[in-house]
Amino acid sequence: MKRKLEPIRLDSYKPLRELVCENLRDAINKGVLSPGERLMEIQIAEEMGVSRTPVREAIRKLELEGFVVMIPRRGTYVANISIKDINEVYEIRTALDILAGGLAAERINDEEIEEMRQLLVLTEKYIDEKNLNKIIEIDSKFHDVLYTASRNERLVNIINNLREQITSIRGQSMNYPGRLADTLNEHREIVESIAARDIDRAQEAVRVHLENAEQTLLQAIDEGEKI
Repeated sequence: MKRKLEPIRLDSYKPLRELVCENLRDAINKGVLSPGERLMEIQIAEEMGVSRTPVREAIRKLELEGFVVMIPRRGTYVANISIKDINEVYEIRTALDILAGGLAAERINDEEIEEMRQLLVLTEKYIDEKNLNKIIEIDSKFHDVLYTASRNERLVNIINNLREQITSIRGQSMNYPGRLADTLNEHREIVESIAARDIDRAQEAVRVHLENAEQTLLQAIDEGEKI
């Protein structure tokens, strides 16, 4: 059987269970482990070069995060993301992102504003080059700066957990006609409203961005299912 998972590098300060969890989460997000695929502790441990204990602990954490489901007497499987899941995740995330946007408008520093503007330049560059992987990477960095600028670590952790749950299917919405240009414009409005220290405008800009992202994703999934 061909190896799917990368061996764990033991040169990190992080606990082994965290490294295994990150490896599995990344494999799910990238489609290496497919929705509905059964996860075998022994096989995962062998491929990663670790014992079963950190694998078991990682799977329990991923279950809490919604990445896997454990079915009694049947086993553990990569979770399928339903429309209901997407609605629930975006409902919570939109509220939290609005809070983060308002806090960022109060607390962001000049260096972070400049970083966000540079990320806008890179986004436009990669849109012109049609480099979707880089666009998604820059999009994540953009939101990371926004969240960090909120100066609320607990809020950041909760948002990132929710964001991870839809990363694996986000490419569907990014590929939707016109969505990349809209995303760039929405990001510009977020940056300018935060730079102006306008809390209400920043929160509205974030709300519009998240709602548009959700609607585009749902539309892309709906059209994909009809093909």
